[in-house]
Amino acid sequence: MAFGLKRIDVDRWKRELETGEIAFLTHYWYDERFPQYRTVTKAGCIQIEKLIKWGHLYGLNPEWIDLRNPSRPHFDLLGDKQLIILKAEGLNSHIQKFQLE
Repeated sequence: MAFGLKRIDVDRWKRELETGEIAFLTHYWYDERFPQYRTVTKAGCIQIEKLIKWGHLYGLNPEWIDLRNPSRPHFDLLGDKQLIILKAEGLNSHIQKFQLE
């Protein structure tokens, strides 16, 4: 279940994703399977091969790509991996906004 999303942020993520960029969207989140996590970052790209190559940089398995909506393929980043990738990608605003450190 997602929380704290603004339509403008979701629309920006979709636009970037659809143009072939690696796009990031961080939001509050709860899933009873992962009660220790309170946020998730969706890292997506419409070009699956580009997303797979990007994921390899961070040790992400292509099988982890969420393809439930074929127009928005993405990895769900959680916990330590989320923080490591956000730092590496220079997305300090996500880290600060969601107090991930």
